[in-house]
Amino acid sequence: MRIVIIGFGSIGKAILKAIAVDDHTITIIDENKDVIESAIEKYDVFGVAGNGACVDIQKEAKIKGADLVIALTQSDELNVFACLVAKKAGVKNTVARVRNPHYSKQIMDMKDELGISMIVNPEKDTATEILNMISLPSIMQAEYFARGKVMLAEIVVEKKCSLIGETLISMNRRFATRVLVCAVQRDDEVIIPTGNFMFCEGDRVYFTSDAASLRSFLTEINLVNSPLKNIMIVGGGRIGFYLAEELSRKKHNIKLIESNKEEAERLAETLPRVTVIHGNGTRHDLLLEEGIEAMDAFVALTNIDEENLVVSMFANKMNVKKTITQIKSDDLYDILGELGIENNVSPQEIVANRIISYIRALANNRGSNVLTLYRLVNNQVEALEFSAKKQEKFYNKPLRELKIKENCLIACIIRENEVIIPDGSSTIMLGDNVIVVTAHKNFDDLTDILE
Repeated sequence: MRIVIIGFGSIGKAILKAIAVDDHTITIIDENKDVIESAIEKYDVFGVAGNGACVDIQKEAKIKGADLVIALTQSDELNVFACLVAKKAGVKNTVARVRNPHYSKQIMDMKDELGISMIVNPEKDTATEILNMISLPSIMQAEYFARGKVMLAEIVVEKKCSLIGETLISMNRRFATRVLVCAVQRDDEVIIPTGNFMFCEGDRVYFTSDAASLRSFLTEINLVNSPLKNIMIVGGGRIGFYLAEELSRKKHNIKLIESNKEEAERLAETLPRVTVIHGNGTRHDLLLEEGIEAMDAFVALTNIDEENLVVSMFANKMNVKKTITQIKSDDLYDILGELGIENNVSPQEIVANRIISYIRALANNRGSNVLTLYRLVNNQVEALEFSAKKQEKFYNKPLRELKIKENCLIACIIRENEVIIPDGSSTIMLGDNVIVVTAHKNFDDLTDILE
């Protein structure tokens, strides 16, 4: 596909890193000439320096007839206008980053007229991710397939967890609820487990489940935690606003600490059911004064990663049940576990994953069968939902008879409205949706799973 990225910041870089190895022709447009030169040096891409909403710059980038334009500049208005200009030039699909809460609804209502195929909002998408983590306290991360029927969840095997000492084989015998363990992170090692794999305390386990059965499984393994009612948020930016707004609708008790006085006053007026405090949320005395030790959840959302790390460590010391930390820099991920930071979110990665999944879905019309894609374990593993839309020789054969690649697992089969957690006797049939978890990269067809 021919893809043009307008605005080459952290999200653009994450997208390019993921798709550069695919068979795409990629052009970068950015106003910073040094950024363009660096991208051309590092990747096999074309580059144009200039305003991506300008007709002449788009012509120079040979945008006419491109399959996809992704507008990711810091300006919502420029992103929307760039997509409109690109659509007029004959671009088939466009993605615009729109972050301003005041624009979100009206642009969603007008996106067809504006020539926008997909709108992404890093802050709103991140708030949704955090909301899921708060709604399911035992879950570190949750992704959904098959329009919400199937969940891919991440848990940590805590001291009280009944999985400790169990193998995959014994787990399936002992527990009634069917799930399929897809991947395990143990220290720095990523494992696609086989039957004799034994769980240890501290393992981070990724598994697929019928979404309706998830709570039953968590109950069986002794990982159901009490609801998180009292929540403290440090940082009243866009993520803090979206999150506090949604949590207050769900009747949680929210304290939101914001350092900027004018912003705090605006938030207090906009969010009447939220207790908004003007102050420095990184000060321990303020956190103690506002009752951090009585909180069920603490969310660190300042714009500085190091501040988020420090206050999250303090929340852990105060025995807050769940601490969630925003981390933007990739360089810090390797030390999070050592610092006790288990729940973290990255707006750039969340949105990049959405756009990468959309690119794979577009490629669906060009031979790829990928419907949904998520990247797990610091991008070391991919979870993909395929559509079995054309007949293959290996359909209707038991999975145990197929020569499936090492480090590749069929995690779930969706047949009409039935969710099948597969075993060796399960089969893939024409029309199924199939979820595959793999340490291999760039699968775009079900046939890629076979030796």
